[in-house]
Amino acid sequence: MAAVNPYLQVENLTFSVGDKTLFRDINFGIAEGQHVGLIAQNGTGKTSLLNLIAGHEEPEQGSITFRRDLRVAYLEQTPTFPEGLTVMEACLWRCREEPRRIQEYLTKLKITDHDQPISQLSGGQLKRVALANVLCMEPDMLILDEPTNHLDLQMIEWLENYLSRSSITLLMVTHDRYFLDRVCNLILELDNETLYTYRGNYAYYLEKRQERVDVTNAEIARANNLYRTELDWMRRMPQARGHKARYREEAFYDLERKANQRVEEKAVSLQVNSTYIGSKIFEAEYVSKTFPADPDNPASTEKVILKDFYYNFSRYEKMGIVGANGTGKSTFIKMLLGLVKPDSGRFVIGETVRFGYFSQDGMQFDQEMKVIDAVRRVAEYVDLGGGRHLTAMQFLTHFLFTPLQQQNYIYKLSGGERRRLYLCTVLMQNPNFLILDEPTNDLDIVTLNILEDYLKNFKGCVIVVSHDRYFMDKVVDHLLVFRGDGDIKDFPGNYTQFREWEKESAVSTPSPSKKLPNAPAANSRSSQTATLSTTGQAAETARPRRLTFKERKELEALESTIASLEAEKTALETALCSGKLSVEALTEKSKRLPLLQDELDAAEMRWLELSEIGS
Repeated sequence: MAAVNPYLQVENLTFSVGDKTLFRDINFGIAEGQHVGLIAQNGTGKTSLLNLIAGHEEPEQGSITFRRDLRVAYLEQTPTFPEGLTVMEACLWRCREEPRRIQEYLTKLKITDHDQPISQLSGGQLKRVALANVLCMEPDMLILDEPTNHLDLQMIEWLENYLSRSSITLLMVTHDRYFLDRVCNLILELDNETLYTYRGNYAYYLEKRQERVDVTNAEIARANNLYRTELDWMRRMPQARGHKARYREEAFYDLERKANQRVEEKAVSLQVNSTYIGSKIFEAEYVSKTFPADPDNPASTEKVILKDFYYNFSRYEKMGIVGANGTGKSTFIKMLLGLVKPDSGRFVIGETVRFGYFSQDGMQFDQEMKVIDAVRRVAEYVDLGGGRHLTAMQFLTHFLFTPLQQQNYIYKLSGGERRRLYLCTVLMQNPNFLILDEPTNDLDIVTLNILEDYLKNFKGCVIVVSHDRYFMDKVVDHLLVFRGDGDIKDFPGNYTQFREWEKESAVSTPSPSKKLPNAPAANSRSSQTATLSTTGQAAETARPRRLTFKERKELEALESTIASLEAEKTALETALCSGKLSVEALTEKSKRLPLLQDELDAAEMRWLELSEIGS
């Protein structure tokens, strides 16, 4: 594919790692101003291709040609800088931007200490500094390898808007499908050592790719039918063949290669039998957690994670947790798992709950162990229920490890393949409550689709911490939004609905009395009852008398009113959690919910007050 007005032209490129060919004789070009997304399964050569283009690797054959004097910047998946630099010096490294613009980028990426040595930064912070550095270089062409990793949702949306409006030429690898859809106008797909081109965004790619797969499968099916006929002819033909027979024989071998191509089937739903889970899941009873300021750092302040947080988790609930980096999302999960102790309050866990935890930090594997052996150490079989089961090998195959890859040593796996292997070891343990902390990092899009399908069919509870908006929209039915300083928003809906609600709310900011409560009304009932009981006792002390006739009639009417309000509230919450509402309906019902709760609170308060008087 030759690009018009090309910035980059790649011709007949071939590259292998060991005895594995990643791609063979691929050709493509990138023109000025194009925004190109590169998609492939983990381990099939995405990062290798970017490294070749950036000049960090040498191809076996083929050529890579840039326009003369083109300024190119490359954000690596795991960036490195010279030793001894501060954050600001790292940003100025190979950069011609003025400091004011650099500070703007660092502020957007939430890097505040510009004099901090980069040796003290976490991997995520270093990736953000590297992103600021490449943006400051003002390149003609920008190459990005997983730019959204280690960014929170606010940063991702800023970068998405920045790049989608920019005229800079882009080539990037990312698993963020909303990001791909909104930023890229051309998709390249590496599959089966071949490169395919789709001239559109991610949604267009999905449509056209399926058409390609269907056509390929039909061609392979036809080749298989013809192959059986030709194979019979080959077996019956005498050894001495004429010219026409030899031509047919050569055609037979071409047909055989085509018939033996990999047939790509649609993903089969994998419904693994989870362990029975009872109605009691967990209850967060007025939990508080604060990390004190660092006494050795005068600039540091205390960090409040939770303040008297109450929540009663429901059976089969699928919750998403979102929020800026550093607001306490991972800490909340670790407190639930008992890995971090709260300052006050407690988590009460149901007796039947069996956690499966996928952490950000990953899992330390024995690098000299084979993939299949690492999984068999966890379980030989996976229970599908109803007497059905999968072997460890079959389960790995479903998660895209071929029989050949299963015999590979772990040290040969790519970073994404190791994350996929870790995911398999968690899911194989038949948990009934999955807790996934940033599961989408380093996973390819094909694996994400399989994981989404798995979670939608999962017969248990799920909590997901993720910055992947597409993934959250597919999996969760409501959110906890960590806003910092212990402020947690409970929102009935998915991430896209939440963002739409936020935009609507920003247009007409509600009064404090109209704000959605920080926890669902049903979950705040225990604290409410305690408050009402105290109020009722005070009323009894203040007015030790019998009810009047009018008050008795009011008490009877209140019982009917409360029942009616509770029925409306149940119906409203069911609708809000359905994920089927339009933005307008979601906004209307979200505004009604707090007003309804206020009415219910007032009615219950008055009912309790009157009932205490009459007791």
